[in-house]
Amino acid sequence: MTTFDEKLVSVLGKKSADALEAGLGLLTVGDLLRHYPRRYDERGKLTEIASLELGEHVTVQAKVKTGKKRAMKNRRGYMFEATITDGTNELQLVFFGAPAHAAETELLPGRQAMFAGKVGRFNNKLQLAHPDFEVLKDEAPESSADRFAQAFIPVYPAAQGIQSWNIVNCVKQVLDIWDGVPEAADPLPEHLRKARSLMPLENALRAIHRPDSWAMITLAQQRLKWDEAMAVQLALAQRRQSAGARPAPACPKRPDEILDAFDARLPFTLTKGQREIGDQIAHDVSGVHPMNRLLQGEVGSGKTMVALRAMLQVVDAGRQAAMLAPTEVLAAQHARSLNEMLGDLAQAGQLGGAEHATRLTLLTGSMNAPQRKKAMLEIVSGEAGIVVGTHALIQDKVTFADLGLVVVDEQHRFGVEQRDALRGRAREGASPHVLVMTATPIPRTVAMTVYGDLTVSALRELPQGRSPISTSLVPLAEKPQWLSRAWQRIHEEVAKGHQVYVVCPRIGDGENEDGPEPPKEDASDRRPPLAVVDVANRLSEGPLRGLRIEILHGRLPADDKDAVMRSFAANEVQVLVATTVIEVGVNVPNATVMVIMDADRFGVSQLHQLRGRVGRGSAPGLCLLVTEMPDGTSTMERLRAVESTLDGFELAQLDLELRREGDILGAAQSGSRSGLKMLSLLRDEEVIREARVEAQQVVEADPDLTAHPGLAGLVAGLLDEERAEYLEKA
Repeated sequence: MTTFDEKLVSVLGKKSADALEAGLGLLTVGDLLRHYPRRYDERGKLTEIASLELGEHVTVQAKVKTGKKRAMKNRRGYMFEATITDGTNELQLVFFGAPAHAAETELLPGRQAMFAGKVGRFNNKLQLAHPDFEVLKDEAPESSADRFAQAFIPVYPAAQGIQSWNIVNCVKQVLDIWDGVPEAADPLPEHLRKARSLMPLENALRAIHRPDSWAMITLAQQRLKWDEAMAVQLALAQRRQSAGARPAPACPKRPDEILDAFDARLPFTLTKGQREIGDQIAHDVSGVHPMNRLLQGEVGSGKTMVALRAMLQVVDAGRQAAMLAPTEVLAAQHARSLNEMLGDLAQAGQLGGAEHATRLTLLTGSMNAPQRKKAMLEIVSGEAGIVVGTHALIQDKVTFADLGLVVVDEQHRFGVEQRDALRGRAREGASPHVLVMTATPIPRTVAMTVYGDLTVSALRELPQGRSPISTSLVPLAEKPQWLSRAWQRIHEEVAKGHQVYVVCPRIGDGENEDGPEPPKEDASDRRPPLAVVDVANRLSEGPLRGLRIEILHGRLPADDKDAVMRSFAANEVQVLVATTVIEVGVNVPNATVMVIMDADRFGVSQLHQLRGRVGRGSAPGLCLLVTEMPDGTSTMERLRAVESTLDGFELAQLDLELRREGDILGAAQSGSRSGLKMLSLLRDEEVIREARVEAQQVVEADPDLTAHPGLAGLVAGLLDEERAEYLEKA
């Protein structure tokens, strides 16, 4: 019998099994059968070349238009160049050495073939260098059923050394001898399959790999989505039940303490959203079970104010609150901002401190020994009610007196282990409440939210006094003269007394960021990303000569970073050329313009975060997105979307569509191969919601799934040891 658990090496032989394991991590028959096609091509129907993206590993079906060989410069031998087409657009192919001879022989004009490789660019044209290929020869099937089946060409997620057509052959070999899944062993209960009209698992797996119609593909996909949706929702339901049983330090509101004193002094009225979400959080942290809440809010929507009021409630209850920031610049900025907001309410034990007050302590890795010792003593003694810090807070030597709340700012900048380590600083046996903040939810966060693992709050309205931000694209490929106008605009803003950010993707201080140079013949002609050091020098000697320019990046010593930010905040620096170190939390109301160089090299969320650094005062903000990307590419569509909207929630959805949800139950980041191979957040929210209801009922009646071995097997199949540990910490 050939079963799910049988090793592929015994079915396919060592060569194929080794390739599947090395390239895709597939070890067993079950692994291979759960490796579903990404899409289906129909024989003779060509892939749209316009949909290809630079840097993407693609498999395309196309027709050879032309082919020619020519001698290589400064090398012996020759190269073969071919042009393939989908009938509308063209893609260049290039082969060197021995592969050039094989390509010249096989890739004759008029032939159709499957091509697999990484999309590059050379001489401003899309190119595949050294692609693998398989010519599609005319078949002579024995029956009409075979002929129809062969109209579908499954296209699988592939990897170096194992292409889609190799996987097609391996799957065929396995299915021809596979004994299938007995009805009794189907993991989904029969009543669920009947209620949802879902086909048996064996039928679904055979249909997904060897379909005979589009309708059959749809039915198979629907069944396999339910497998994944139930596995995820069962895992999350078990986690919710486990977390709900865990104790947390209760922090009920106390009248006439620091929070009330702070509220009485506010020079403005909280927005409706700030009040409502503040009440939700106040209720949560008063409870005896841990809060796990995501606070989403536009840049400048007042998330920090909501978090501070929650921290003060915790301090009033006699416990401590910690705010974890991703960079020292941001941690120092938060500490200064919170101190300014609190005034004498943060000066407990000091001359001039308020009657009801606490102390705010900053802890970062670059502090000298005396500063660090003082901060750690204030933390361990409980003298510091609010602690702000970077990763330094996570170190084993840092001990809290009684940690009640953890606020994580820009959670996507931290690993799960880092957040879990800080959460473990609470008293033994208890878990502190956790508030996660983000201005633009990254795909994983959106994923966890939709799958129902986080309680979500959203701040959508901006406080009064925030100025509008306009965003404009500077497309150098079509309008190179627009860059000169951008530098002129900076002079105009500085003349009004305002300040400017110029953001670059790299530091450029000599570190090896670019990697080895590829061979000239098959290299993309895309230049290295612009660097802070180089751009600052060019600007100070050229278009921005005469302005006071400074640089800021993560490799600067902490004292230098702090000095630069203080100078910029005091308007002693007019132009700050920086990396994304300024992405979050930096607050200089006098800064009105941001120029983002090589904007195409940043993600949607990053661009939205970055432009939130301007327009924070009374003057309107302007963000210029500079790019050399040609029009008509999906990258330009992404930049146009950022240009067209300031709605971070809309951009989060776009980010999810572009980058995919990643592995929501594992450490892999967005865009990587997901543990969920069939289920999609964008298309399957209804399935996800229905599965959540089903899973919750099952777990309430059978928490360990003892009476449901098939469902337990689904969860175990989705949650390997690494993912199970991740889920427990997340």
